Amino acid sequence: MTNFVFDPAPRPALPVAGSDLLFPARRVYCIGRNYAAHAIEMGHDPDREAPFFFQKNPDNLNASGRFAYPSQSRDVHFEAELAVCLKSGGTGLDLDAAMGAVFGYAVALDMTRRDLQGAQKKAGRPWEIGKAVEGSAPIGPIHRIEETGVLERGAITLDLNGDRQQSGDLDQMIWKVPEIIAYLSEYFELAAGDVILTGTPAGVGAVARGDVMDVAIDGLGGIRVTVD
Repeated sequence: MTNFVFDPAPRPALPVAGSDLLFPARRVYCIGRNYAAHAIEMGHDPDREAPFFFQKNPDNLNASGRFAYPSQSRDVHFEAELAVCLKSGGTGLDLDAAMGAVFGYAVALDMTRRDLQGAQKKAGRPWEIGKAVEGSAPIGPIHRIEETGVLERGAITLDLNGDRQQSGDLDQMIWKVPEIIAYLSEYFELAAGDVILTGTPAGVGAVARGDVMDVAIDGLGGIRVTVD
């Protein structure tokens, strides 16, 4: 019998579309500047440089449909993203093995304290204070790849209070899904339960309390998230 100092928190779990199954989340990896137009709007060269990553915490995943405006920030931004959820993992995966590890996809957001992230960038410090915010990864149900097929293209959009702000296509990703997974597996041992946010198209912007975000990806439907 294991005696814990206190009861461990339950593992975050996400709903699987069309079922009563739950997907137990293990880690959350996020790729930065993976759409050329977004790289440009953030002041960076969109050439195909080596990918870079940051992490959110598993309990940042948020399927409630609500996002609490975080403290210590006056500039919180939305970033619409495709989430890729893994059923297996490993190290040194080739592209075929990388795609074979995919359980499914979900519509997601990477909510960011942009002012705090910007200050960290200027100081050459990690981004967690801007990125790993409570509830900062709103996400919809996971759609199994057996039902969606491999998503290589399709519109990804975000409307803020009914006005289109982000409009892109999955085929505009600089690094494609199997490449992202294979590259990550060179540096981390991936495993079932890992969630990967694959980047955002251009058009990111600020939210305020009371705003409503509608995010959609072809083949996955959409999610609506209200800012509290």
